[in-house]
Amino acid sequence: MSEKIRINRYLAMAGVTSRRKAEEYILSGRVELNGEIVLSLATLVDPSIDEIALDGETLRSEEKVYFVLNKPTGYITSVSDDKNRPTVIDLIKTNKRIFPVGRLDYDTTGVLLLSNDGDFANALLHPSNKVMRTYEVKLDKPFENNHLEPLLKGISIEGGKGKFHSVKIDKKNPRFVTVECTEGRNLFVKRMFRKVGYYVEKLHRSKFAGFTVEGLKYGAWKNISRQEIQNALKKYNHL
Repeated sequence: MSEKIRINRYLAMAGVTSRRKAEEYILSGRVELNGEIVLSLATLVDPSIDEIALDGETLRSEEKVYFVLNKPTGYITSVSDDKNRPTVIDLIKTNKRIFPVGRLDYDTTGVLLLSNDGDFANALLHPSNKVMRTYEVKLDKPFENNHLEPLLKGISIEGGKGKFHSVKIDKKNPRFVTVECTEGRNLFVKRMFRKVGYYVEKLHRSKFAGFTVEGLKYGAWKNISRQEIQNALKKYNHL
């Protein structure tokens, strides 16, 4: 008999999604344990003998895979879309059931990780780990230095106070700004700039958790090695 683990962690290990999203699946009655619907997040399972199913499909742990995609505009960061719009999953050629690690907006480009490793996703997305993100921003007008301080010290936006770790202004063209932050909230960068009077015309994530899309065209992807994954996890104290 193997060690029992929480059912949301098992869903993550089975490549379904991150642990946090797995909790939503459980609470909505989509998960069964040995033929019975599970609604308690505290439920423990023994992977060696228990049968766990999602939406009626029995789950099995599978080999973990990791990809980095240079996300183009016009793609939804989701596994599926009820409006039949193209998703980032459509761009990756794999027979594994993968999901995006976090999200980028429909019109945002750049680094997007995809995997079937829920523990890895949880490590990079959990706010307490403060995983760094770098964005290249094009504004609707030149950035003025007097707006720098509030962005660095903190601004009240939806969901609580937010701030950038660093802000670098292009001296030749101050409409272009590079920011670093550890925030993963939806539309965070756009909302921050809107608070100080700017609209973001273009947004590109150039780095996430140390991963980049250097050498990749929009829509192109590559495999991430296990060593690179281990290095990332070590950095955030998860190995």
